[in-house]
Amino acid sequence: MKKQRKKLIHWLFKKTQLLYCRFKKKAPWNITTLQLLQLPTTTFGHHLGSFLFKNGFELLPKVERHDAYHVLTGYSTRVEDEIALQFLCFGNGKRTPYLLGVLIVGSLLLPEYAGYYRDSFRIGKQLNPFHHYDYKLLLKQSFTDFKNSIFSEEQRQKLELLQKRHTYIHLSNTH
Repeated sequence: MKKQRKKLIHWLFKKTQLLYCRFKKKAPWNITTLQLLQLPTTTFGHHLGSFLFKNGFELLPKVERHDAYHVLTGYSTRVEDEIALQFLCFGNGKRTPYLLGVLIVGSLLLPEYAGYYRDSFRIGKQLNPFHHYDYKLLLKQSFTDFKNSIFSEEQRQKLELLQKRHTYIHLSNTH
């Protein structure tokens, strides 16, 4: 049953993302994964390119910052992690109709992850704001320096622990 609910959410993500991108007024970055991978390995852009390559993705035009959030925070692309990432962003102050829809639908369809979502929200509230950056301008910046400007060592550890704990639970439930 949970697998079917996750498939439904994945399908909803795909359909609503295309619609959302169509009406978004931002200009696309027009940068490929290969171009990002050609940046120096210490840059934020190279890390973004590695994330995209590892997952077999290209940047989605007009919503490129979403993948930047994944790279910055370490959340995977599993459905429950996508939703948890949105809770983290909501806690961090991001407010969009799409984000609110993800929070509502994700909470209703996957209530078993409520603790994970709550903890992600709480951590998001503690972080320096990161949702407002123009990430295209940061592609050549040091990934480590940029990440350190947003997360304290304690916050990084909390976020990593939360994700490791969730991954452990996820792996335990799949066997």
